[in-house]
Amino acid sequence: MSFEAILFDCDGVLVDSELITNRVLHAMLNESGWVLSEDDCMQIFIGKTVRSETARIEAETGQPLTDAWMTEFYERRNVRLRAELVAIDGALQAVQAVHPMLGGKIAVASGADKPKVLMQLEKVGMLAYFGDWVFSGHDLPRTKPWPDVYLAAAAAVGVAPERCLVIEDSVPGLTAGVRAGATVWGYCPQVGAHSTPQQLLDAGAACVFDNMADLPRLLAQANASY
Repeated sequence: MSFEAILFDCDGVLVDSELITNRVLHAMLNESGWVLSEDDCMQIFIGKTVRSETARIEAETGQPLTDAWMTEFYERRNVRLRAELVAIDGALQAVQAVHPMLGGKIAVASGADKPKVLMQLEKVGMLAYFGDWVFSGHDLPRTKPWPDVYLAAAAAVGVAPERCLVIEDSVPGLTAGVRAGATVWGYCPQVGAHSTPQQLLDAGAACVFDNMADLPRLLAQANASY
């Protein structure tokens, strides 16, 4: 069965945003009374929403996770992203190449809030390739690791999940793609990865690759084998 669409995660797959966001979150949690390291913060929150860890945040800080706190987090995060964000190496070229290969049937299915995803894609010059096919787990009943956002993206591009290829870099996201019924390839760069290749394979990745620039070639090889 050949792939007729690609559904991309955003953070860590298309844009190099995770360290920037984590530093803001880490600083705000420490300011609120939860003293933890940047590495521990990354391991706890990678591939998840902040609100998915509400109970733990409230237990560690001794105060409620309020809408005002989240609004400040979003504002501080977005300032840093606008100033510092760059694309993942090779990602823009990969998107530009696979777009015509698949007749434009590519989408973004992120666990992050949609305004952030749109802002990031626009900043790195990718938004035009996805058009209206940008989806956020925040807008659905359940976010990753549940499959809802990938099912929504597959429905929008008009391709059965079984014929979609998902590109993910985190275990929660990869789990969501597998639960949707898609084939998932794990992206695990040699530097800066937050999961090991084995962790991605154990979560259900069909394969793992370390250079986003290789995606068009890998897609062509996969489709030629059917």
